[in-house]
Amino acid sequence: MSAKLNTQQKILDAAEQLFAGSGFADTSLRQITSEAEVNLAAVNYHFGSKKELIQSVLQRYLSVLMPRLDQEFSRLLAQTKAHDLHTVLTVFVKPLLELNTVKPQGTRIFLQLLGRGYTDVQGHLRWFFNHHHGRVLDKFVLLVQQACPQLPASEIFWRLHFSLGTIVFTMASNQALQEIAAADFNENVEIEGVIQRLIPYLAAGIASPLNPN
Repeated sequence: MSAKLNTQQKILDAAEQLFAGSGFADTSLRQITSEAEVNLAAVNYHFGSKKELIQSVLQRYLSVLMPRLDQEFSRLLAQTKAHDLHTVLTVFVKPLLELNTVKPQGTRIFLQLLGRGYTDVQGHLRWFFNHHHGRVLDKFVLLVQQACPQLPASEIFWRLHFSLGTIVFTMASNQALQEIAAADFNENVEIEGVIQRLIPYLAAGIASPLNPN
């Protein structure tokens, strides 16, 4: 049993590193097996396919993140008043930072992987998120609707996806942004600082008035 778990871990670690660095589409199973020092049969045996391997890599983080978000969203929804967007978005901070307990730099790695799924157009991940975590995501959308009752559902859809795009770009260039902040502004910004800077920007964008035209 321990040998089996060790092989799975090696494959997941190798896949995660390559997926985060090169993307899902541009990483081959041959590269993963070479990095993990296993044969292709081991990947097929433990995961079945590349799609299932991608899902398993993300699930290591989602199994920690989503229950915590579910608790926080349920707590806000149980209160009688609607919460402003800044409050709703701030809920993400602590659960995201707790991903560093999954492995060092876990928060950064997860957000990079999330960005790869977004930019590589991995359609199976939409099914995966909806099937396994749709209930939690529905609670988040409901909180956003309560915070922005003036926005129709279609507009919230677009604005949340624009926000995700902002997060993806920021995480993709996170290292460069930290180096520029240190060199040009003498600011040492860790991943928490980047997330905290994003929240008021995203909240303002999502809640901005509708274009009258």
